[in-house]
Amino acid sequence: MPLICFASPKGGVGKTTLAANLADALQRDGRRVLVMDFDPQNTLRLHFGVPLTDMGGFTADLPRRPDWRSCVRETPSGVMVLPHGAMELRGALGLAAALERDPDLLAAPMRAILSDPGLTVIADTSPGPSHALAVLVPMASMVVAVLQAEAISAALIPDIDSGRFLGSGTMAALFAGRLRVVLNEVDLNSRLSRAAADAVARHLGPRLLGAVSRDETLAEALAMQKLVQEIAPDSRAAEDIRGIARAIEAALPNAPESFGLGWGAR
Repeated sequence: MPLICFASPKGGVGKTTLAANLADALQRDGRRVLVMDFDPQNTLRLHFGVPLTDMGGFTADLPRRPDWRSCVRETPSGVMVLPHGAMELRGALGLAAALERDPDLLAAPMRAILSDPGLTVIADTSPGPSHALAVLVPMASMVVAVLQAEAISAALIPDIDSGRFLGSGTMAALFAGRLRVVLNEVDLNSRLSRAAADAVARHLGPRLLGAVSRDETLAEALAMQKLVQEIAPDSRAAEDIRGIARAIEAALPNAPESFGLGWGAR
């Protein structure tokens, strides 16, 4: 442990890309890291060079109670990967129903995984509330919400403040205090993007771990099935990601009073 969940109120914000590259940054900083994919798109594995033809995984097989150790993929980065696994719509609906009936399908293996004190676990969840997220959040040391630097992010701030995007009811309110935020794709050449980033940063204060500039090297890295620090360690995106990794380290429970720098302090 610890467990760090990556989540978002909406899709298409670069959540999986940031989860993968921050896992790599934490690994490079000396942590032993396992990433777990809970998004049915099953794309997290591609960032780590897992072959496209490898369609197996852990999450998709949860109703059959797989041994998670047998599902782990070792990668050149050193980060261990538990892919989601390929799944059609019918299977996704069946998995959601199975987790609703028996949350221990996921909770039991998570307890086993988190019993390793030297392991940092990063969970990439699907956008919005889900049964998997409901199981994971009570176990998490931190929930990282990813937003894009765009006008709609300001409209989503109430959902971030309340933790409502984690789900309805008391769970959201209880665990909203563990929420931190990363702004993605800040376009330094766009007045609107900078204004949106500044507005969100002012509102969030120390809950903002940092921001990642819009940088084509992130997309180029994914196209090569690599991580940005492998192909462009001196890029602005790589620098931003290293800074956010340091902010995550500082904000984890072993340093509860220290939080990441806000956007204005970059």
